[in-house]
Amino acid sequence: MELKDAFVELLRRGSTDLPPDVEQALHDAHRREEEGSAAKGVFESILENVSLARQNSTPICQDTGSIIYYIDYPRSTDELPLREAGTEAAREATRRYYLRPNAVNPVTGKNSGDNVGLNAPYFHFHQWDHDFVRVRLMLKGGGSENVGTQYKLPDMSLGAGRDLAGIRKCVLDAVHKAQGFGCAPGTIGVGIGGDRASSYIFSKEQFFRKLGSPNESPELYEMEKKLYADLNSLGIGPMGFGGKTTVLGVYIGAQHRHPATFYVSVSYMCWAYRRKTMMLKHGEVDYED
Repeated sequence: MELKDAFVELLRRGSTDLPPDVEQALHDAHRREEEGSAAKGVFESILENVSLARQNSTPICQDTGSIIYYIDYPRSTDELPLREAGTEAAREATRRYYLRPNAVNPVTGKNSGDNVGLNAPYFHFHQWDHDFVRVRLMLKGGGSENVGTQYKLPDMSLGAGRDLAGIRKCVLDAVHKAQGFGCAPGTIGVGIGGDRASSYIFSKEQFFRKLGSPNESPELYEMEKKLYADLNSLGIGPMGFGGKTTVLGVYIGAQHRHPATFYVSVSYMCWAYRRKTMMLKHGEVDYED
């Protein structure tokens, strides 16, 4: 398989099918809701949509999102062919209607028509010690992106200090303000520390963790579990119609910071939680959820 074709298939899979852990979480949420409730009906519609998209190889959501690649590659690999293949694949996937044109020039207002423009798609390249290439794809919807936010601690308006309790207040505030926007139930990615830019990037990288996976930090894992319970007690529910499931998961990462700064970035992923992974190993291509 040519490199571009491998990327096209990655985009097709990402746009038209949910990872098994996400789909299972949606089924579990559906079972928890009361019979005859609006929340129950919303989950029935979501799950039917997921099934039809998979059967017909059509996008799960009309907003196929911004294309974000996280690419890990060995020292012997040139990143330029990967960048070119990922970019050309975006054009081809758009032509095949796996993707909606989502790259708009902010000055002219013109849509490029093929999902390609400056920083579209967006690439994160990281060199690593393994002898194969890993490409992780995220398709990030605009509605969920709009409700992401960043806090600078201490935050007097929240009474949030530079500690775990302050971080918890930030996450609760962000999800409460999001309400039904962002296509709940969402998954929450939190990046602590770093500078403004790396904090946001780190918060999105948390979405590559599988739902239910434990945090390597015992302190953060306990906070994730507590926040999951607290956020689902808000009663916002799917699409803001009320219910028992407002979030599917909370995932937190911490990185070192400058002594003068303490950023907490909260990224929101919609129920159409689209992530896929592709491994390029010695001429072979493997896809993972």
